[in-house]
Amino acid sequence: MAIPDDDVVAVRSATDILALIGEYTPLKRIGRRYVGLCPFHAEKTGSFSVNAEEGLYYCFGCQASGDAITFLRNIEGCDFVEAVERLAARAGIAVRHDTGGKDQPDREGRKALLGVMERAVAFYHEELLSQPGAKRARQYLRSRGYEGDTVRQFTLGWAPEAGRSLVGAVRAPADLLVKAGLAHQGQNGLRDAFRGRVIFPIFDPTGKAIGLGGRILPGAGEGAGPKYRNSPETPIYSKRRTLYGLNWAKHSIVQTGEVIICEGYTDVIGFFTAGLPRAVATCGTALTEEHFRLLGRFAKRVVLAFDADSAGQSAAARFYEWEKRHELEVAVAALPPGSDPADIAMREPQVLRDAVGQASTFLSFRVERALASSELKTGEGRARAGEAALAMVAEHPNELVRDQYLVTVSDRTRLDLERLRPLLDSLVRAFAASGGKTPVESGKPSSGGRVRTSDEEPPWEPDPEEVTDPLVNGSRPAPRASTSPRRSGVTPSGERAGRDALVLAVREPQTMAGRLNEALFADPSQRAALRALTNSKSLHEAIEGADEEVADLLRRLAVTEPDADPDQTVTALARSAAQVALGEIEADARQAEAEADTARLAAAGAAIGWLKSELELLQEPGTADRTSPAVSDAANRLVAWLSQRYLEAR
Repeated sequence: MAIPDDDVVAVRSATDILALIGEYTPLKRIGRRYVGLCPFHAEKTGSFSVNAEEGLYYCFGCQASGDAITFLRNIEGCDFVEAVERLAARAGIAVRHDTGGKDQPDREGRKALLGVMERAVAFYHEELLSQPGAKRARQYLRSRGYEGDTVRQFTLGWAPEAGRSLVGAVRAPADLLVKAGLAHQGQNGLRDAFRGRVIFPIFDPTGKAIGLGGRILPGAGEGAGPKYRNSPETPIYSKRRTLYGLNWAKHSIVQTGEVIICEGYTDVIGFFTAGLPRAVATCGTALTEEHFRLLGRFAKRVVLAFDADSAGQSAAARFYEWEKRHELEVAVAALPPGSDPADIAMREPQVLRDAVGQASTFLSFRVERALASSELKTGEGRARAGEAALAMVAEHPNELVRDQYLVTVSDRTRLDLERLRPLLDSLVRAFAASGGKTPVESGKPSSGGRVRTSDEEPPWEPDPEEVTDPLVNGSRPAPRASTSPRRSGVTPSGERAGRDALVLAVREPQTMAGRLNEALFADPSQRAALRALTNSKSLHEAIEGADEEVADLLRRLAVTEPDADPDQTVTALARSAAQVALGEIEADARQAEAEADTARLAAAGAAIGWLKSELELLQEPGTADRTSPAVSDAANRLVAWLSQRYLEAR
């Protein structure tokens, strides 16, 4: 299935790329562009730039680039057609489809599942709001502090106890209802999968309903089944990749850089009602690396709002590994024992806010818990506490971190540091031998991790208040080296002038109209970029028609702030190209002299003399007023001569 090009262009033009990207990473305006931390790779200072006028983005750290469609595809993992459809829905545009293609059945099947799930959520929500049979459910929700606004915000619902309420209301094909996990085939035919339960719809990050969670009411009989029941795995719902509440929480997560993870749907709602709208919950499964990878798109700090000890020692090693691999900081909120966030939010919301605000690192929380669980007034108690705390310290993969906590344990237990060190070393070895990940020496990758390559993050560290562009700051090269062979005559100043000229051509096309031609560019990529711009009606058309290297260069230029004077840039280009031409003619003159070709030697001598005379008028940068009429006239003569020479050479 394809979408006509005209519709794609319309969707791209109608999309507010700043609003789209701002849902995943905060952007700050600097000059005419917007900058922020890249949502595609971990970094501490912003190398991600957005050109709102052209609807393009570029990361100078990992080279991720493209338009709104590309961004949505990469950030959400969807294909081209789905990305265009989502953006079209945001912009209120109806797109046409050319049917066909091998992925058509899968796409149509997914669309049908999403459609029936959306209707089911609407049915359950309306049942809760208006039907007499949902009275007990409404009373229960009010007892939990959920008023009408909360019920509507989270689209809560009620599944009637009758066995065919949803089946009769939705009237979808039986196989579709079963595949979506909304019904099952019983002895007496098709029956609702959820009955007599408060419904918590589960949405994907974009807000599409993909699953359901159902809770029985207190006092339900033994035959009511488990307290919670979730949708089964379906083509649209994977528990290992889904986090309840992310669709509502992602804006706050992006703004604060922090996400709170709790255990249940009501806990998430409790955090929201307590003024912490950045909470999510797993859907009946333990935390997985897929969850961490998903959260890494939105935040760099993860606060666990459940008992860290309940994760078990085996989970600790995974947390440390994921923390390092995805460059996340894992912290733990110390909640009052025996209480869950939903209860605390209803009774003492400030306690919940304080627990998150004072969250400590994962290891610090576990060590403090171990030390607090023993009596430190006796020698035996201090020994037990020291051994228990060091067992947790031993699980951390970084030796420097272990050393710091070794000192902490020594101080708190008043046990000799040098007596504790061999014990810690022994525990580290035992932990590794027992199947835990082998602890990693400082600076080395964790087991199962990967070594970050040079093109995955900037080789420099930009000022956090002003992003450094390698295209503007000549002292720092672009992270990705050009794959085109550099001509021997391309000088650094000529390459810099070429970049400045192309930035102006992209960002201020009217200013540079008719002033540039290929003869002024010695670098093949820059020349190809100018050709693409000249032969295209728009920047997007130039990018789409160019090869990948030139397209990448054009996207970089689009997010670079122009800071060069047009007249001086053309003059610098002409001088550099003339110097290259002078070197080539001088080499030809030497060859003509060796071959005793007097006519060729005379022509070369005349050209050399004229070029040197014109170059003397231009002089070096900063030694004269390069905007004077004499300088401009010399630059114009050189541009005309270079253009004629270039045409004759072709």
